[in-house]
Amino acid sequence: MKLGLTMGYWGIGPTPADQLRLVQEAERLGYDSVWAAEAYGSDAVTVLSWLAAQTSTIRLGSAILQMPARTPAMTAMTAATLDQLSGGRVILGLGSSGPQVSEGWHGVPFARQLQRTREYTEILRTTLRRERLEYDGEVFRLPIPGGPGKALKLTIAPVQEQIPIYLAALGPKNTALAGEIMDGWIPVLFSPEHVDVLRPHLAAGAARAGRDPDAVRIAPMVNVVVTDDPAAGRDVLRPFLALYLGGMGSRKNNFYVNVVSEYGFADAARRVQELYLEGRTDEAAAALPDDLIDAVSIVGRPDVVRDRLRAFAAAGVDTVMCAAVAATSVEEKVAQLRLVRELAEDFG
Repeated sequence: MKLGLTMGYWGIGPTPADQLRLVQEAERLGYDSVWAAEAYGSDAVTVLSWLAAQTSTIRLGSAILQMPARTPAMTAMTAATLDQLSGGRVILGLGSSGPQVSEGWHGVPFARQLQRTREYTEILRTTLRRERLEYDGEVFRLPIPGGPGKALKLTIAPVQEQIPIYLAALGPKNTALAGEIMDGWIPVLFSPEHVDVLRPHLAAGAARAGRDPDAVRIAPMVNVVVTDDPAAGRDVLRPFLALYLGGMGSRKNNFYVNVVSEYGFADAARRVQELYLEGRTDEAAAALPDDLIDAVSIVGRPDVVRDRLRAFAAAGVDTVMCAAVAATSVEEKVAQLRLVRELAEDFG
């Protein structure tokens, strides 16, 4: 199992100099990858390009690039360019975003997401193979029929023979799609003790394509807090988890609530959601049970963190994307990175 560092959204919190120091320290410590996010603030590509110029070995992942923000061909152009500039270090994480961002920010209808993701990925791979781009799908038709468009091909080649493409997914159908067509899967609120709840969806998709489900690399984003005061560590994580359960999605359709309900926390998840939607966000955070926080995070004393890392490895996780959310200063964040690296080293 490898370790990654997720930076989250750029421009929130640490300065660029502190962020760079953190990434360079992660590279020095042997972290495999660094991941940048985007929503409707900083974009991930600019951040990864900046980091590519100031690092040499750490791989550069997007977690995620929003599909409605770019055409498939534009994403292929971007990935190939960054792969060249970085010497072949790109991991391309994709995601649908949500209806509020897709339609409100990008002006792209949030519809037929499974088919759109399938076609987007097929076009992306065709383009990165530098084949002439002709595609007759249900969502995308290239060139546009009856128009002046030509079937073009990418003029540059990525360094990697095949840039890995990961999908951020939670729902059963999207997770199955990741198992069917993707190189990797990026889950959120992943619990290694409940992997049997999630893996069947991944395996079902892999079976449709005649693939080995173990070929799909699992790379969850995980909040990590190494602390001698577990209660205080959990309290740091409460606002983040309450936001996902209460503020991401609607009352009727929240994939985060659905997934932790499958873990056995249905009543608690609904209670947190109700409080959050009523505007009682502090009460929502306080209502999170300790065992729910522990199930989807890595928090506690060093021996507990070591055991949790072992559990992630045993669940078939390829890369743990660590988010050092509890630390406020760059020195504290670096210290957390070093501790996690030392604890992971205990079992290889």
